[in-house]
Amino acid sequence: MKKIFRKIHLWLSVPFGLVITLICFSGAMLVFENEVNEWSRPDLYYVETVKESSLPMDKLLEKVATTLPDSVSVTGVSISSDPGRAYQVSLSKPRRASLYVDQYTGEVKGKSERSGFFMFMFRMHRWLLDSMNPGNEGIFWGKMIVGVSTLLLVFVLISGVVIWWPRTRKALKNSLKITATKGWRRFWYDLHVAGGMYALIFLLAMALTGLTWSFPWYRMAFYKIFGVEVQQRVAQGHEQKSDVQNGGTKSASHQKKKPFAYWQEVYDKLSRQNPEYKQISISSGTASVSFNRFGNQRASDRYSFNTDNGEFTETSLYQHQDKSGKIRGWIYSIHVGNWGGMFTRILAFIAALIGAALPLTGYYLWIKKLKTVQK
Repeated sequence: MKKIFRKIHLWLSVPFGLVITLICFSGAMLVFENEVNEWSRPDLYYVETVKESSLPMDKLLEKVATTLPDSVSVTGVSISSDPGRAYQVSLSKPRRASLYVDQYTGEVKGKSERSGFFMFMFRMHRWLLDSMNPGNEGIFWGKMIVGVSTLLLVFVLISGVVIWWPRTRKALKNSLKITATKGWRRFWYDLHVAGGMYALIFLLAMALTGLTWSFPWYRMAFYKIFGVEVQQRVAQGHEQKSDVQNGGTKSASHQKKKPFAYWQEVYDKLSRQNPEYKQISISSGTASVSFNRFGNQRASDRYSFNTDNGEFTETSLYQHQDKSGKIRGWIYSIHVGNWGGMFTRILAFIAALIGAALPLTGYYLWIKKLKTVQK
């Protein structure tokens, strides 16, 4: 039986090993992207001086709006519980565009944008630097290769466990040791076997969750395991989007007069109700509150409010939301390893680096074995 798994392990690893290395390494580089950005650009993310009170939100956002082109508008604002962090103001376009603003002075500090290094790593991780064809036509080869390689990584990891899992507890202890005093070949062998064992759970978790972005059929099956129908969820999403668009059309005249009316009042109410909040985000008619908790890091309580008077019309606490509203956030949190805070993020970073090293150490051992056989 082990001979069959050895062949599976080898035949899958040799052609796809380098791709797996690139995917894992680029994923590791993205784990601490936010921390690196904040360390390198504190002037963008933090205000110079924290004052007793910030500018009223309507005046602040109207001041920001005057700096924008006529075709771009302010669509929302995100406020951290840390008074030293700048407000993040969302824009109507381009997609996901935002600015950082000093809430005490109204100064626009700069755009929120990915640095060249992290954009390179993101495109490497998701698409092997490939680009989608205009109009989404044809096969997205980079995305396809990443998806296939990730799927095969699951089989490589499982076959590796079958091959190297020892029969006795004593042998298991020995196989989990990495020796650096018995030559390079022994060191790379130990790193390949023991490293793979240590990183196994994290690598499997990252691979199985990452596949939901690669294949629709896998995403449907994955969601169905947790009792979520993807088609129904998408339909609801379109319905909600339509409602929002209709609502925006109906209140267009009101938006032109006072686009940010009652946002400050809504923020004040939510911050009083949730003194331990991490971040409060507000847009026209909706708001959300997130907290510093373990688990789904995209979890938030959601609120709807009347744009004419600021009164809350609907409350949806995270604990009462249906599965379709939770699973996407859980998938992301497990994939990037932030579900357990900084500790699991460090483990995810180390596991991804080990994942990048496994094919390289495997190639080394395979080539050494071929040379020995030839002799």
